[in-house]
Amino acid sequence: MPDRRAHIAMIGIPIVSHVLPSLAIIRELVARGHRVIYADDPAVTDLITATGAELIPCTSVLPVADNDWPDDPIAAMELFLDDAVQALPQLHSAYDHDPADLYLYDIGAYAARALAESQDRPLMQLSPTFVAWDGYDQDVAAHLRKLPGADAYRAKFAQWLADCGASTTDVDTFSGPPAQALALITRAMQPHAEQVDSDTVTFVGPCFDTTADTDSWTRPADAENVLLISLGSAFTRQPEFYRQCLAAYGNLPGWHVVLQIGKYTDPQELGTIPPNVEVHPWVPQRAILERADAFVTHAGMGGCGEGLLAGVPMIAVPQGAEQFMNADRLVELGVARRIDTPQATADTLRAALNDLATDPEVARRSALLRTDAQAEGGTSRAADLIENMLA
Repeated sequence: MPDRRAHIAMIGIPIVSHVLPSLAIIRELVARGHRVIYADDPAVTDLITATGAELIPCTSVLPVADNDWPDDPIAAMELFLDDAVQALPQLHSAYDHDPADLYLYDIGAYAARALAESQDRPLMQLSPTFVAWDGYDQDVAAHLRKLPGADAYRAKFAQWLADCGASTTDVDTFSGPPAQALALITRAMQPHAEQVDSDTVTFVGPCFDTTADTDSWTRPADAENVLLISLGSAFTRQPEFYRQCLAAYGNLPGWHVVLQIGKYTDPQELGTIPPNVEVHPWVPQRAILERADAFVTHAGMGGCGEGLLAGVPMIAVPQGAEQFMNADRLVELGVARRIDTPQATADTLRAALNDLATDPEVARRSALLRTDAQAEGGTSRAADLIENMLA
């Protein structure tokens, strides 16, 4: 524990699934008396200021408002580089006259590392997803370097590093594994976990506010079983999928269903809502999972972590990005069934739920993984490790 109130900077990107995982840590650091200055786009102001941190507006050019991301991985990587290039002058303006004692940063916030290196300040990455492992370069990065446009992207990155004041000027080193990182996921979800450098990366598991009210949802007294259906926040424009879920689970004996449809789907598109189903644009997911018996999820890393922490079997219906890999990992762990969206019919969805609910091995594995996830320490351990780095 440091013997003084420290100035901690957090530098993020305005993708909600990247902001949410670290908020409890920020709130805990503020509660411990530290001054936390959080730089991110004004679009996520309410999320950040609710932690007690001070927001430094840092405009982003990432396409989060309309969720219009390119399919080409090099084009997507260039978006993050472009965001870093335009963010760095904003960060210098905010922090050069008041440097932080420690910089925390999201895995996608490249400019944070350039800033910290230019000020010769310590740096710790907070990763909301899996981290690189020994062999990642050969397994993944080498293939990306062969894609069309990769050479031009790397040349652009190298030129920025040469000009931005960072002490690390090699592209692969700069964008590679950080010197120190907290992985805000359960170790069970990490590919090749045994090949992750434990001297630089610590898995603390999903981090939640330990004082938060988890009684914001009440399980109906007559519900024998509860099923939560949620595709997160970004991939929710799926009316046909929701209709298939209603056909699969509506009026299913013994099951009460909570269906989250997001802000892009009109409930009128779903037709008649069965009496055992409640439909909402947003739900307190963690509170429901603590009282649920099964979970239909898009297999985003946040949802996977919450499902494992609650010990709830899952039906994974991946929608994009790393979710397909996450879905396969849940299946490997023995706690899920994967159904891709084109195959997500009422029959396949109902069969998967019956399969999960009647398999004692799924229940055993879910309970074991819940115990493992809880032992990783979560928010308090993450805050302790950050304070250790300050000390």
